[in-house]
Amino acid sequence: MTGTSIRARASMPFFFSAFIFILINSISAHFSSAKSPPEDLIRSLLSSSSPVILPLVLSTNSSPPSMEGNFRRQLQKEMHRSDNARMRLYDDLLTNGYYTTRIFIGNPPQEFALIVDSGSTVTYVPCSTCEQCGKHQDPRFQPDLSSTYQPVKCNVDCNCDSENVQCIYERQYAEMSSSSGVLGEDLISFGKESVLQPQRAVFGCENVETGDLFSQHADGIMGLGRGQLSIMDQLVDKGVISDAFSLCYGGMDVGGGAMVLGGISPPPDMVFSHSDSARSPYYNIELKEINVAGKPLQLKPSIFDGKHGTVLDSGTTYAYLPEAAFLAFKDAIVNNVHPLKSIHGPDPNYNDICFSGAGSDVSQLSKSFPEVEMVFNNGQKLSLAPENYLFRHAKVHGAYCLGIFQNGKDPTTLLGGIVVRNTLVTYDRENERIGFWKTNCSELWERLHISGASSPAPSASYSRNTTISVSPSLSPSGPPDSTFPGHFEVGVITFDMSLSVNYLDLMPHTSELAEYIAHELEVNINQVHLLNATSQGNGSRIQWAIFPSGSSDYISNTTAMSIISRLTEHRVRLPDTFGSYKLVEWRVEPPKKRMWLQQHLLTLIVGIIVAVMLSLMTLVLWHVWRHRQHQTLGSYKPVNAAVPEHELQVL
Repeated sequence: MTGTSIRARASMPFFFSAFIFILINSISAHFSSAKSPPEDLIRSLLSSSSPVILPLVLSTNSSPPSMEGNFRRQLQKEMHRSDNARMRLYDDLLTNGYYTTRIFIGNPPQEFALIVDSGSTVTYVPCSTCEQCGKHQDPRFQPDLSSTYQPVKCNVDCNCDSENVQCIYERQYAEMSSSSGVLGEDLISFGKESVLQPQRAVFGCENVETGDLFSQHADGIMGLGRGQLSIMDQLVDKGVISDAFSLCYGGMDVGGGAMVLGGISPPPDMVFSHSDSARSPYYNIELKEINVAGKPLQLKPSIFDGKHGTVLDSGTTYAYLPEAAFLAFKDAIVNNVHPLKSIHGPDPNYNDICFSGAGSDVSQLSKSFPEVEMVFNNGQKLSLAPENYLFRHAKVHGAYCLGIFQNGKDPTTLLGGIVVRNTLVTYDRENERIGFWKTNCSELWERLHISGASSPAPSASYSRNTTISVSPSLSPSGPPDSTFPGHFEVGVITFDMSLSVNYLDLMPHTSELAEYIAHELEVNINQVHLLNATSQGNGSRIQWAIFPSGSSDYISNTTAMSIISRLTEHRVRLPDTFGSYKLVEWRVEPPKKRMWLQQHLLTLIVGIIVAVMLSLMTLVLWHVWRHRQHQTLGSYKPVNAAVPEHELQVL
């Protein structure tokens, strides 16, 4: 949130990226073969102004209901008829503590990974002159290298530096982190996919950062809040987008989704709440009541109206209620969970409320946990599934903890990203309302979509036995997305790395290197195989392969997407002992077709073994039977042979 943002639980990742939002791009070929939606289902989706669309990662969950599918198809068609900027969102709500998107600043463009935050009003990145900045994902911004950069000179509308030469900014957050620096103006681009031309905008060039801002991996913040310096306000003032944006957060364990800067026509069953911009600089809603298992909590509606009211903040992970509301909510959940065991939380520093025995399948959580409803002043209701108020226990399998906490003594109700997972949220600033529509945000991507400038597009003439081989490129103005047509089954991913460490020094540590790669790519160590290693000047070139886990025949599209994006975006971090590395090329191959004998070899071997064992058992039983028959008939004796005498018994 802006200025004195409400951020709690500093040990947990904060700033929760305003993220994920609709939209599919690059999947028109897939949808064109699907059943066409009814003509009257959805109106024209986009407003007259061009939206900026930021897509997300793929999910492999089951297909949504037909209405949702029709809306997505209609949405996708409209997107292709409008100018847009598609930007993937990275990272994860609970794993990283935020979602980031990529933007490019300057000419030539310099790339940055920024946390998407609806509660912040300034976009800022570390400056090359920064005196106290942490080590982040990308190099710092260098104003001297941009031919279009201009400092914002001191004026009556800004705070000035000590020399009254340049405007400055400063932001402090509740968890005691802060950012300060100077204001500059330059070209900001939303990526090579954007038809919307780069726009000049004011942003912060950091000179000092503290707390979590110093230690986080992301470079900075993309502010979407209300304010003169907000990227939203600047784009709206230029007339390039309408005054609205939307976020769609992926579900538990899946992530994904997209963000839209600009207006969309809402789905027919989207529910709305009024948002009063005059009351607070934050995005608020009018919450009246919370129901648990169909019963309202015994609370006065005014409890959700204290201080800033009920605030939505994509830069916050969890939800925080006033004390009385939290206690009532906690008791209602505890009283309505089905036979589950109460356990301690994963972090001894917090008194988390956790339960074990619910199983690992998120889709089955509703059998153990109650449904929750948020009721707005207008009577409309937003239904919350268990994934909207629970997070996985980090140490106990099948255990979950409440993701809704007490907001200290603050009477504000703060709703973070967890509450709106798998929910399309439209911030309609022009009409002062916020809409909610339950959907599977991750399934906005229904095939493997590898975006960004890191990979040229493979040939469209794909066949099942095609091998896709791509050399990475880091230019943001590179060729179009790499897209796997249809549902591409990934059998193996191979990639070549060039390392600066000497070949002889590297070879004794390849097992250790494999472990680091498995950790960075988030796969099992037994999936990582060393294929080849050669000397390359003073360095080394090493080839790896990532195979499916366990007995699987292919790698899921979501996992493949994650692996390739981490590789091509240079997000694999290795210890300094391995020197620096460069990705030379990567390849994706479908599962190899196996002959009938290969597919059924194990069954055949087992059948033969069983047949041999049965034959041996039959033979043994036959010999035993013959032996017993021989004993029963007795052996032949001559007539005069002596036999034992038997004493006559008394009659």
